Amino acid sequence: MARLRRLASSRLLLPLAVVVGVGVGGALAFGTTSGAQGLGGASQRSYGSASTIEYQYPPNSYIPAGQALFATFCSSCHGPGAQGTSRAPNLLGLGPATVDFWVSTGRMPAENPSAIQAPRKPALLSNQQALEVAAYVNSLDPAKPGIPKVNVKTANVAVGADLFSLNCAACHTITGTGDELAFGTVAPSLRLASSTPVAEAIRTGPGNMPRFSGNLTNAQVRDVVAYVTEYIQHPTNPGGFALGGVGPVAEGFVALLFGVGILALVAFWIGERS
Repeated sequence: MARLRRLASSRLLLPLAVVVGVGVGGALAFGTTSGAQGLGGASQRSYGSASTIEYQYPPNSYIPAGQALFATFCSSCHGPGAQGTSRAPNLLGLGPATVDFWVSTGRMPAENPSAIQAPRKPALLSNQQALEVAAYVNSLDPAKPGIPKVNVKTANVAVGADLFSLNCAACHTITGTGDELAFGTVAPSLRLASSTPVAEAIRTGPGNMPRFSGNLTNAQVRDVVAYVTEYIQHPTNPGGFALGGVGPVAEGFVALLFGVGILALVAFWIGERS
């Protein structure tokens, strides 16, 4: 009888070991996968494609410095935990790209929190400090989008021009010089914007700008960024004088001043001779 018991125990030992091994392995695999997919987690610091746009999260080592900067420059309006107050909106769950856009372009910290629109101005914080603030805010409630790194080398500028004229020109004008909008707001000029803020604006929709999060692919955003940073900011002007690149208003003024003016002088000269 004892012999049979030992035999039964030995037969049960192997299946039991297999079940335990599978369970432990599955738990480890699930834990590794979950950590890799966590937004802003230590094991995943970027997503997207290097051929179009790669979205990167600031490293966790930036968080302590960002917390100190946030307490100094941002907490008086957005609250100590970035939860928002009556003076400024909630920042939780917006993703690091939103914070980086506002800080790196100088719109934040705001000189006048009650202003209708925060204007672009020389940045108070450096690009490094903007990333540190973004890292801290994102650590409170990790979210997308990350900071976009755009590969304009693979872009199709012609496609970008079509997309810009369809989605952006109505506010920023076809030449990217910006324009006045309703209720004291403006669409800013794009002449000085670098590739990262342009992509951040497209993906996050700052101010009155719509957020193109699902209706434009990464390849299309890349093409728009390339059109802005290459063609709008470095026009060829094959026709001669660019006249500031502000479009038909300046061209019509010059035509009226010189064209009609010269014709008037010629008509006056003919009249005097006759």
